[in-house]
Amino acid sequence: MIYELIKKEEIFFNQHKDNKTDKVSVYNKIQKENISKSDFVEFLLNKDEDVLEYIAKKAKYITDNYFGKMILLYAPLYISNYCANKCVYCGYSALNKNISRKKLQIQEIEKEMYALKQKGFDTILILTGDDRNMSSVGYIAEAVKIAKKIFSEILIEVYALMLDEYKYLVDNGLTGVTIYQETYNEELYDKLHISGPKKDYKFRLEAPERAIKAGVKEINIGCLLGLNSDFLSDVYLTSIHADYLQTNYPDVEVSISYPRIQPAEASIKIDTNVSDVDFIRIITSTRVFLPRIGLNISTRERAYMRDNLIGLGITRMSAGSKTTVGGYSCVTEDTGQFEISDKRELKDIIEILISKGYRPEFTNWVKI
Repeated sequence: MIYELIKKEEIFFNQHKDNKTDKVSVYNKIQKENISKSDFVEFLLNKDEDVLEYIAKKAKYITDNYFGKMILLYAPLYISNYCANKCVYCGYSALNKNISRKKLQIQEIEKEMYALKQKGFDTILILTGDDRNMSSVGYIAEAVKIAKKIFSEILIEVYALMLDEYKYLVDNGLTGVTIYQETYNEELYDKLHISGPKKDYKFRLEAPERAIKAGVKEINIGCLLGLNSDFLSDVYLTSIHADYLQTNYPDVEVSISYPRIQPAEASIKIDTNVSDVDFIRIITSTRVFLPRIGLNISTRERAYMRDNLIGLGITRMSAGSKTTVGGYSCVTEDTGQFEISDKRELKDIIEILISKGYRPEFTNWVKI
C-alpha cells in the first residue's frame, strides 16, 4: 500500500511544485491549525526569507508545545562495515576498494557499549553494513542482547529485514529501527544502487512497516538530501511516508532524519547543493506539517547549524559520534562511512542545550 501511496503523492507534488506563492498566502496559511499537503508544498518551495521567518516562528511554537524543552541525545555504534551493496554515494560501498573492512567481536561490542554508557548515554543506535554473511541477523541479535543489559533504548540501522527477523530482534530487546529510503525517486534509486540487496526499492520502502508489525516501539525514516536534484520531492515524500506510518500505527513513535550528503569515498561526485537556508526551510516546514513527528539531526551537520536548529523542530541529536567501526573505547584511524562535521564531545552538547534553556534526555523508555 505504501508503494502505491508514494507513486500517487509523487504525481501530486509534481502537479503543485510550479504553483506561484507569495507572502500573504503563506502568512494566512501558517496561522491554520492543520496544514494541508498543498500548504506544505508551498512552504517548501517559497524562497522568501520573510516567509521562512513566519514558518520558523510557528515551528518553534509547535515544538515547545508538543515536545517541551527536551532534546534526546543518543550515540551511534558501528559494529561492522562489510557491505555487499554497490551504492555509488556511500563510503562503505563494495565499490570502495580503499576502505579497511572490520567487524567487532562480541567482547569488543560489549567494551564499546560500556564506554558509551560511561559517557552518560542510555540510548544506542547499532549500525552495520549490508552483508548478511559478515553481519548476520544472529550477530545483530547478539549485539542487541548485550545492549539490553546496558541501555534502556536500543535501535538498529542495518539492512532491510523480513518481518520474522525484526520480530526475533524485538524478542531480544530491540526497541526501534532507523532505515532510510535515500531517495523516493524509483528511477534514480535504481541508478544509484548498481547491485546488491539494497537495489530492491520496494522491499526497502516496506521495511519500516514490517518492523512496526514485528513490535518495534519507534521508527525513524529519511532521505539523503543531495542525491536527488529535486530534493524537495524527496522531502515531501518522506513526510508523506511518516504521516502514513503515524496515522496507521498511532502507538508507534515516528521520526524523520534529513541528513545532507557529506564527502565520502564514493565513485561519483554529488553536485546538488542543499544550502543552509534550504535545510532550515525543510526542518521548519516539516515541523508545521507534522507537529507530532520527531525530527533528528546528526553530526553530519556543523555545530553552528545544529545549535541554531535547537527549538525550531529538532527533538533528537546524536552526540560525540564516531562513524568508524568501534572507536569509543580505543583510538582508531579507520575510514568512516561519512565525514563528521560536529566533533564536539557529549559534555559540550549538554552545555549548549542547557544554555539555550533545553534539557538533555538520554532515553524515551524506562526498563522494567
